[in-house]
Amino acid sequence: MVYLPAPVWEQRPLVVLLGPTAVGKSQVAVEVARYFSTEVLAADSRQVYRGMNIGTDKPSLAERQGVPHQLIDLVDPDQPFNAGQYRRAALAEIERLYDARRLPFVVGGTGLYIRALVRGLCPAPEASPVVRQEFAALRERAGRDRLYAELVIVDPATAARLHPHDEAKIIRALEVYRLSGRPISAWQEGHGFHERPFRSLLIGLQRERGDLYRRIERRIDWQLAHGLVEETRALLAQGYGRHLGSMKALGYRHVAAYLAGESSESNMIRLFKRDTRRFAKRQMTWFRKEADVQWVSIGATESLDQTVRRVIECIEQFLETLSDGSRAAGLPLIKQGARNT
Repeated sequence: MVYLPAPVWEQRPLVVLLGPTAVGKSQVAVEVARYFSTEVLAADSRQVYRGMNIGTDKPSLAERQGVPHQLIDLVDPDQPFNAGQYRRAALAEIERLYDARRLPFVVGGTGLYIRALVRGLCPAPEASPVVRQEFAALRERAGRDRLYAELVIVDPATAARLHPHDEAKIIRALEVYRLSGRPISAWQEGHGFHERPFRSLLIGLQRERGDLYRRIERRIDWQLAHGLVEETRALLAQGYGRHLGSMKALGYRHVAAYLAGESSESNMIRLFKRDTRRFAKRQMTWFRKEADVQWVSIGATESLDQTVRRVIECIEQFLETLSDGSRAAGLPLIKQGARNT
């Protein structure tokens, strides 16, 4: 077991491994977590849903290889879940690991969850199911463009940075204005995401675009061959309709349209792959705006072991910057010989 020495632990270190979908985070995370004798704290807005396994690329028990994974399977697909709820759940897991003097290790691709955790969340009003239902009804009556037009009027700054079809964020911005009379852009500007509750190390995994896109396509082929259609059909049969945010996720919405006869199989696969590539591009755009990310570029022929070694070296260097007091006290910082590197 690896314990953080008191001078390190008292500085509240936090390591985050981030990157776009299909870049290879999950496999790297298991090996790194095992090396440091810690757990994986997921930061994935889709893996929080129970019963949604194949389409969210949730690692199986075998793939976790005995490494505990937390912050997955938290709610049913028809239950709302947001960044504030994630932050509260993640903070509880982090405090538990601190109590055990173990290194908190967050892994995921949901940029808002990661930002909320390491930089705080602006204190805008919490979600209101009643208000959201009103805007959902407006969307059904007048269309998506009407929602965006409303946002342009009440919060032009937010409207300027959102895509007109980003329904979830548009409704959230309208909701905040309805509840507070103040644009969400003003809330965010006032907060500034300047909280620093941890000494954080953010490590980003990236690949050459062509390599990443090939990995995305291979993963989608695997998901479809290993039961994504059946998983989606079962979710729909349980009453989890296509209107739910969870069921609008990549893959599920494409398969649901196919099952409803709205798309051929070949067109479903084409759109699924295209939209996932676009999603990965948006993820990278978000992450590149984050400060202080240490990027690890993975070559197409680089082995898992090589990538793991490089990530471990980044973490060891980070911990060394916090370890002056621990060396003076003669306490070990990490377990030596835990991996043949």
